[in-house]
Amino acid sequence: MIRVLLAEDMHMIRAALGALLRLEPDIEVVAEVTRGDEIVDAALRSRPDVAVLDIELPGTDGITASVELREKVPGCRVLVLTAMGQPGQVHRALAEGIEAFLVKDAPGDRLADAVRRTAQGLRVLDPELVASALAYGASPLTPRETAVLKEAARGAPAEEIAGRLHLSAGTVRNYLTNAVSKTGARNKVDAIRIAEDAGWI
Repeated sequence: MIRVLLAEDMHMIRAALGALLRLEPDIEVVAEVTRGDEIVDAALRSRPDVAVLDIELPGTDGITASVELREKVPGCRVLVLTAMGQPGQVHRALAEGIEAFLVKDAPGDRLADAVRRTAQGLRVLDPELVASALAYGASPLTPRETAVLKEAARGAPAEEIAGRLHLSAGTVRNYLTNAVSKTGARNKVDAIRIAEDAGWI
């Protein structure tokens, strides 16, 4: 039996994924979580062979959680579920060594096959998705610029961002200016839109 952990914050999608997998005689869903920061603890308790992780989760995103999972539960392989519209996230996942991706709108019968292939240590890469990610390229933003732009995307003013990230307000404004320039945006709002569309924040 292939033991599977599911991480998906949307209840209907998680229920549908679980139902599909439970139809398979060689797959057992041993844990389900709704947040990225619950993944490692659930995996330590349930010892899955494969973790099926949504790339966008509250608490900790699926990529960050997969890196931690690899360190703390090395026997567990990761299959990332992603949307076609996030090439930046796929590029980041590839850079982190994640080798199994399934597009969320793939036919249902591909899920079980992808889980089996992942459990065997085989690559599961959608060629179109990877080509899109590689064509789009990696994020041009530094980690600090990314953090500042992410806070700005939540609507936080420069002074509030400065307090959260232990920076001066002037430094925050400089990072935002850099982000606008590096993304080729017209202004901060446009930079946020570009970075979100690319999956960089």
